Amino acid sequence: MTATESERRVEVGGLPIDVLTEEQVVERVRAALVLGHGGWIATPNVDHLRRASRDPRLASLIGSADISVADGAPVVWAARLAGRPLPTRVTGADLLWSLSAAAAQDGHSVFLLGGEPGVPDRAAEALRAAYPRLKVVGACSPPFGFEHDPEELGKCREMLLSAQPDIVFVGLGFPKQEHLIDAFTSLLPSAWWLGCGAALPFAAGELRRAPRWMGSAGLEWLYRLAHEPRRLFRRYLVEDAPYALVLLSWALGTRVRAVRQH
Repeated sequence: MTATESERRVEVGGLPIDVLTEEQVVERVRAALVLGHGGWIATPNVDHLRRASRDPRLASLIGSADISVADGAPVVWAARLAGRPLPTRVTGADLLWSLSAAAAQDGHSVFLLGGEPGVPDRAAEALRAAYPRLKVVGACSPPFGFEHDPEELGKCREMLLSAQPDIVFVGLGFPKQEHLIDAFTSLLPSAWWLGCGAALPFAAGELRRAPRWMGSAGLEWLYRLAHEPRRLFRRYLVEDAPYALVLLSWALGTRVRAVRQH
């Protein structure tokens, strides 16, 4: 990372976050692809920060991303409160579309990895419908537990090597997708990888995204909780909500200390 790039990073809750808009992320990836340079994009939210705060290995893994942008509104709020403002949220669900649009325009190819059977294929159909020139060179829904099965992992590896995509969208959930990206980037050193969580089922119509106003207001979590209460109740309310308060307290303390020093 160059000095200029490092200056555009701030630390939030112990993790580095790039001071970039979605458009700037896309332009950085496009420029790198022209030069044949690959990399990967992390999209930390409150859950990622919480888990990384308890696991130095996860913190190191996220910190190794070439681009790291705030997927969660509380991360943006905490950065602002700490005096380290970020321009906006940059979600994996949005980057799936904007990077695909850029790939279609530039003649680059994409590969979709993750989701229940049929999900990556339907997501690919939706992306092709939106961007008819988009080259989707593969869509794979690996079986549950494939990362622990050498044979299944090998199948996934061979599919990627055969397809030679320029961009790989990995929707396996945190931190499985990040571990896979870390293990596979050397296979395709000139490709870009995005850990995009629920972006594939969103694109496939399997899950509904919150209205844009709710996302802007930081209420997307509430919308998702209402639609998936059994899966998300513990994560959102029992685990992440208390940590969000800790994060905001850290941010306020950071701001107060900075003011006192001046």
